[in-house]
Order: sequence, then C-alpha cells, then structure tokens
Amino acid sequence: MDQVPGSPQEPKDARGGDGLPACYRHPDRTTGIHCTRCEKPICPDCMVSASVGFHCPDCVRSGGGTGRSATATQPRTLAGSAIAANPRLITLILMGLNVAVFIAVRAEGARLLSELGMLGRTPPGYLPQGVAEGEWYRLVTAMFLHQEIPHIAFNMLSLWWLGPPLEAALGRLRFTALYMLSGLGGSALTYLVADPAGFSLGASGAIFGLLGATAVLMRRLRYDMKPVLILLGLNLVFTFTWPNISWQAHIGGLVVGAAVAYGMVHAPRGRRNLVQAATCAVALLAIVAVVWVRTLQLVG
Repeated sequence: MDQVPGSPQEPKDARGGDGLPACYRHPDRTTGIHCTRCEKPICPDCMVSASVGFHCPDCVRSGGGTGRSATATQPRTLAGSAIAANPRLITLILMGLNVAVFIAVRAEGARLLSELGMLGRTPPGYLPQGVAEGEWYRLVTAMFLHQEIPHIAFNMLSLWWLGPPLEAALGRLRFTALYMLSGLGGSALTYLVADPAGFSLGASGAIFGLLGATAVLMRRLRYDMKPVLILLGLNLVFTFTWPNISWQAHIGGLVVGAAVAYGMVHAPRGRRNLVQAATCAVALLAIVAVVWVRTLQLVG
C-alpha cells in the first residue's frame, strides 16, 4: 500500500533540526533510540523494554504471530539470532572451562603450564617447544590458562559482567565466535611482536575483545558512551603501567573484538548472515596470516 503524505507511517525517516530521526508514531519528537527488531525510531513513550535494547509497539504486537509467518514474528536479537531463554549459557560455560583448567593447573603444577601456555619458540639449546615448532594449539589453550587466584578472579568477574549483555545481543553462536576470535587475536599479536621465548597466559585478550565489542554495541544502540570509554581508558592505563602484563594480548584482543562486533551489529538485514560470516572468516584469516608470517621469521 502506498503511503499517504502526512500519514502516521511517513515520519519513519523524518529528521528534526538536530539531525535525529523523528519517532515513527510521534512526528514531533526526535529520538536517538531505534527498535532493535525493525530499527524504526521510537521515543520514550513508545519504547518497550526487551532483553536487549527496546522494541516498538508494532513489533511487540506482532510477536504473537498473527498475520505473519512464524519466522517473521520470531523475536530476534540485534545481530539476527533467535532470543535464547538463558542469555548467560555460553558465558557460564566459558567461565566453567577457565575454572576447570585453573583447578587442573593447581593440581598438576608447572608441567601443565609449560605444555599449554603461550610460547613462541624456545632459545637454542632447549627442547624445541612453541607455536613456531608446530604447537599451534597454544594460541587457544593459553586463553583458558591461569596460574594465580587474583588473575583468574579478575578475568572471570570481567567475563561475568561483559558476557551476558553481549551474548543476549549477539546470540550464542556469534558470541562464541567473538570470544574465540578475540582471544586468538591477542595470542597472535603476542606471538608476532613479543619475545618468542616469553611466556604468557590468561583470558585477558578475549576479555578485552568483549570490552571493545561492548563499546561497539553501545554506540550502535546510541547509548551513553562515557561509562564504557572510561572503563576502557582505565584498563588501557593499567595494561601499560602494571608490570608483567602482556599488552600485546590486550591490544590484539581489543582490535579483533571491536572489528568482529562491528561487522555483526552493522550487517545489513538482507545479507546479515553472509556479512557476519565473512567478517569472522576475514578475522580468522588475518590471525592465521600473522601466525604464518611470524613462524617463517623464527624458523626461516
């Protein structure tokens, strides 16, 4: 049906004097909030709280499935995933894996640390070990490895705080991809620029990736950016001033996490799955390329 000028649907793309769009139901009110399902601009009187962001009255009414197919009316996250009953499941699984490995390390001691930690290559004269020697699994296992209680406590508290909102916004599969790629990005940058004989471990790279993704998500939803920017700034200061911290893992995770999250939440609706898959594939290929180039430098 063609829209009639002046009808209630027309103001969807209207702009006010401040450059913000007008609420699709109240043309005289500009707003920076959009429905997380259909992306129509909505004012405070029209916002209906959802698990992530807000929905417009039309999407809330259509949730029952009348007049549309079940696929069209199924609630979706901002990134296009089905809304899960438990938006903390993957976060809890990741925390469980980290705690389980920590308990194993406390039981086994230095042997497990030396076998699973992030190590590029040992100096000449030592038993060959490290990623350069073909032990690529260290890029992954180091992400779940902690030695001290304060280390794992801080990382797990950060994961519990950052994980559930991102898992709810992205969906389980996309959140898992974000976490793993962020951690791999931190391991890859560490491998590239740090001392290859240096030893590193911890989930900090993945956590910084979640922090970068949180900033991207908040900007996408037009929320106040000050809290997350202040938190990010404090963590970066801590990264570069506190001793024995692998800044490479933090920066690598932050960059990859922000980039992957941007591709996920800004993917056009008509090609959402394709763009999101391509974003993850490009990030993974970049990580593999970094590791491959560094390996050639160390063994060539």
